Amino acid sequence: MSTTSEYSFFQSVEKSFDKASKYTNWETGLLEQIKACNSIYSMRFPVKMDDGRIEVIEAYRVQHSQHKSPCKGGIRFSMAVNQDEVMALAALMTYKCAIVNVPFGGGKGGIKINPRALSAYELEKITRRYTAELVKKNFIGPGIDVPAPDYGTGEREMAWIVDTYQSLKPGEIDAAGCVTGKPVSLGGVRGRKEATGLGVFYGVREVCLMEDVMKKLGLTVGIENKRVIVQGLGNVGYFSAKFFRSHGAKVVAIAEFEGAIYCADGLDEEAVFQHRKTTGSILNFPGATNIEKSSDALEMDCDILIPAALENVIDKNNAPNIKAKIIGEAANGPLTPEADDILSKKGVLVIPDMYLNAGGVTVSYFEWLKNLSHVRYGRLEKRFTENANINIINQIEELTGKKVSPTERAVIAHGPDEIDLVHSGLEETMINATREIMDIWNANPSIPDMRTAAYVCAINKVGHSYTELGIFP
Repeated sequence: MSTTSEYSFFQSVEKSFDKASKYTNWETGLLEQIKACNSIYSMRFPVKMDDGRIEVIEAYRVQHSQHKSPCKGGIRFSMAVNQDEVMALAALMTYKCAIVNVPFGGGKGGIKINPRALSAYELEKITRRYTAELVKKNFIGPGIDVPAPDYGTGEREMAWIVDTYQSLKPGEIDAAGCVTGKPVSLGGVRGRKEATGLGVFYGVREVCLMEDVMKKLGLTVGIENKRVIVQGLGNVGYFSAKFFRSHGAKVVAIAEFEGAIYCADGLDEEAVFQHRKTTGSILNFPGATNIEKSSDALEMDCDILIPAALENVIDKNNAPNIKAKIIGEAANGPLTPEADDILSKKGVLVIPDMYLNAGGVTVSYFEWLKNLSHVRYGRLEKRFTENANINIINQIEELTGKKVSPTERAVIAHGPDEIDLVHSGLEETMINATREIMDIWNANPSIPDMRTAAYVCAINKVGHSYTELGIFP
């Protein structure tokens, strides 16, 4: 896969911002404030490794905007981590939160390590030391800055962070809200794991339900029977594929770093996942054709392409060969600005990352609210709703003289569990965000693409916040 670009990741974000700002009415100074990273914490700290040697760890935390508090954004563990990348991801978080109406400023963190090359004990020491450094500089807290999982991190790392924070902040009643993506047993929320992939599905589905958009693209309305290619079988790619398949689409190809596989009749992501778990590769999956070069899958014929892994995988070199009618950016920054321009001219609809992969932060918001309220979603209303529904069923049976089957009774009577409410809130968020962006685009035909319309949406919301806050002092 090509990863070359004339722009750094942060410069690409700024280029998209500048492109969109022309369609707003904000003064230059305010636009510069919105665009700038407010605080950048670059740190180096020593850690004693298992073999006794001392290794100096490079790490970052960036708070892009405090127009809303706290800042919000994940922490990634990767050897590719650098300040530019973290700044870009923090900026995207600001715009993402604004678009989906989550009251956070943007933040992001990264530690330059290869987690696969380290023991669990080494990872724990590094994570806890990183957390301690953030506490020292007031770069973490439920009302200040709330990290979350990202590439290379998960529930385990978030558990270490919250435990370290609580030990350094004894007696802080809302301490569990200092980080999201935690295990449910430590204050996490059900539905967080699949949130980003499910959000991608909801966003793409909403676009596919817009008759005028589908007509322009020459596609039928709805998700059913659409051919989908997913690049990446990590958490986001797996759940994206799962929800597309379960709602009637055909996942005809899946790509990973070792190669790709294709099947015109559709692939079952769970079966592919288990095959890879057993063999170490998605290649040679029964009934599928191997594609030696992973990046070739991006150029195959399909209706919907979901890049769900790396940034800059579609650039000026391969963009002319893209055959998909819709690209749903599940990953952060999978298209370069040059690719964006090429695809826009080709009439390809790019649903931008800055809101499409907002499922994670949306459900993180729900987890944060749960931590601050100290009550599980559904606990107060589940039984009341079930009892009310059962009374309605009983009344209907009495009035009609007919009995509802046990299966139908269970479905109708069901009161919402936490995961039901989380999925419902996520669906509402993605539908509203998609419609809001499309309304902005339709209202100004000179806006060239959906990404620009999304940036306009974000800029206007952040601009209004800064204007209402005023300049202090």
